[in-house]
Amino acid sequence: MFENELKSAVAAVVQACRLCRSVRKSLVSAETVSKDDRSPVTLADFGAQAIVSHALYRSFPEIPLVAEEDSSRLVQPGQRMLKERVIEVVRRVDPGIDEASVIGAIDRGSYGGGAQGRFWCLDPIDGTKGFLRGGQYAVALALIVEGEVALGVLGCPNLPPDLDKPGDSTGCLVVAVRGDGSFMSPLESSAELLPVRVDDVTDPARARFCESVESGHSSHSDSARIAALLGLHEPPVRIDSQCKYAVTARGEASIYLRLPVAGIAVNDPDRYAEKIWDHAAGSIIIEEAGGMVTDVYGTKLDFSSGRTLERNVGVIVTNGLLHDRVLDAVKEVLEI
Repeated sequence: MFENELKSAVAAVVQACRLCRSVRKSLVSAETVSKDDRSPVTLADFGAQAIVSHALYRSFPEIPLVAEEDSSRLVQPGQRMLKERVIEVVRRVDPGIDEASVIGAIDRGSYGGGAQGRFWCLDPIDGTKGFLRGGQYAVALALIVEGEVALGVLGCPNLPPDLDKPGDSTGCLVVAVRGDGSFMSPLESSAELLPVRVDDVTDPARARFCESVESGHSSHSDSARIAALLGLHEPPVRIDSQCKYAVTARGEASIYLRLPVAGIAVNDPDRYAEKIWDHAAGSIIIEEAGGMVTDVYGTKLDFSSGRTLERNVGVIVTNGLLHDRVLDAVKEVLEI
């Protein structure tokens, strides 16, 4: 099931990763603009979204797309140079595409999501700050069917296949289809898929946390208190993007927490709502690798309510064996 969709998704993600690598080599500050939330956006975000969107439309024109970016800033008069550069880098990968098609492909990502039918869900560069600093980032693509994630693809250009061998810069591709397991391959050799599995750690003292580099994305202080409650001794693995899902699925970490930022109550109606593109691909990869993903209340992530996980608070990812103990510690620290 979903064989054709997976094949198209993998090909599109690999193309986008090639674009991102090419852009990263020549990135200059003039090619970065700011979103309303002040996070950096580069021409690679726009270019990767255009490449993936256009490729998927050619294969599955009937399936809409939820994606992070839109062209509103790109088409502003003062951004003419950036727009021209986006078109240039996209044409390196897809020489036949014209300007209107690039802009249209980016804006296809405006679909509202929901519980009915099928739609793609894309984060063209998850971990933009990691991309800019030369750290970890991912092209994250998922297919959601009737509100459930059916397949996920993570292209991780800077993630070595083995964290203990950081000099390996080949990058990796991690994929999952519901009911078929999770697999990894070198980024440019997707035919060489090998199964991945979460670790079998049952003693929290032997477990490793994986958490965001940016403390603004998750409360590091609460994570430290939770680690102390669980008796964890290993230092946290701090990397950007949904590469954290990949690392946990591969058994190199046992726990990944994305907690409400310190000082914001979990029941605050103005709290940040996680975006579905930040978790859709990663969540199915964890689940198909034998792990578990819930929010801080132990509720399964709900991808059926639109472009955000508005019915969930935070995200807890574990190898499954530790989930109940981690959940209890989270609830104690967050006082819920």
